[in-house]
Amino acid sequence: MSATHHKPGVHEAYLIKRHLLLESLDAEKAAAIAQEVEPLRGVDSLTLDPDSRRLDIAYDASVLQLEQIEEIVRRHGSDLDHGWWTRFKEGWYRYSDQNIQDNAKHEPFCCSKIPPRK
Repeated sequence: MSATHHKPGVHEAYLIKRHLLLESLDAEKAAAIAQEVEPLRGVDSLTLDPDSRRLDIAYDASVLQLEQIEEIVRRHGSDLDHGWWTRFKEGWYRYSDQNIQDNAKHEPFCCSKIPPRK
């Protein structure tokens, strides 16, 4: 059985992979985006292809959220594709990221005890 190695700070239980199509992406913008996103805490792998305008990223959703990545992409003059499929996936990704982050923060309690009040 082979063990998968991840970057430090990435929990395999919260690791997710996202595939997004970008608009107005050239080689210069792709390099700048990759240079800023790659060292972020929680990023496990990143592939950015300017020819197909595709961003493939694997990250720990308990640490990093899609909004943070989108902000960096927009800061460098690109944006997510505005097609219906990309917008649909973006909504689903945001929902999943929030769900993972909430579950990571949840403190379980024993079934024979009263749940903690918040």
